[in-house]
Amino acid sequence: MTTLTPFEVYAVKYGVHERKAADNFLGGDPHDISMPLDYFVWAIVGSERNYIVDTGFDATVANRRGRAVLRCPSEGLAMLGLDLARVRDVIITHMHYDHCGNHHLFPEATYHLQDAEMAYATGRCMCHGVLAQTFEADDVSAMVRRLFTGWLQFHDGVNELAPGLSLHRIGGHTSGLQAVRVWTRRGWVVLASDASHFYANMEQKRPFPILYNLGDMLEGYEKLERLASSHQHIIPGHDPLVLKRYPSPMPGLEGIAVRLDVGPDRS
Repeated sequence: MTTLTPFEVYAVKYGVHERKAADNFLGGDPHDISMPLDYFVWAIVGSERNYIVDTGFDATVANRRGRAVLRCPSEGLAMLGLDLARVRDVIITHMHYDHCGNHHLFPEATYHLQDAEMAYATGRCMCHGVLAQTFEADDVSAMVRRLFTGWLQFHDGVNELAPGLSLHRIGGHTSGLQAVRVWTRRGWVVLASDASHFYANMEQKRPFPILYNLGDMLEGYEKLERLASSHQHIIPGHDPLVLKRYPSPMPGLEGIAVRLDVGPDRS
């Protein structure tokens, strides 16, 4: 029986992008239906320390890339009662534009990143436009500046940040993508981020088409299952079903935030 103190975990939606189902699976999909992406950041709230997972993108990037920003991620986090100026730790699952912008929001935070992700985002793979197009040069530069000012901590593979909170390199979507494993009142919840964009990607073993290594992505689905208490404890990175399956933490946050450390309302 574990004696770990459970964390609360929240998903906060800040944007949306309309897509067809065929665009969300390697090899396409026969169904000509809408299958939009929701954009999230996540908050892990502890008795002594809070952690933010990913930082989203801003309106400038959204306009250039044709995405819709519903609100700055800071607004949704503030609705949960979080003081961003007091956040000391930000976990970056990977450095794609929709996960590591808005660097100004957390002035007192150390960022946590896999070695492999920094090497990927600053190495020869970025000579290829099809890989580089999902990164923003300003975000990568900002991460390098964090390194040289002492506000970046690297991780290699698996690392425990706190009792009941650990980072796990998955790879696949990018070279150094990491998932976050969190102990909660309902067991081990895994924030998969883009190790699986949608429930359907991992359930049907049909990967999202933006990837670095197909084998690592497919193996990553198995890693997620091993890390989580059950399949229902895995939270995909962009699926609108997350907001449908989990309860809002308080009145007024419907469609904005849900609580992941309690069981889903429906599967």
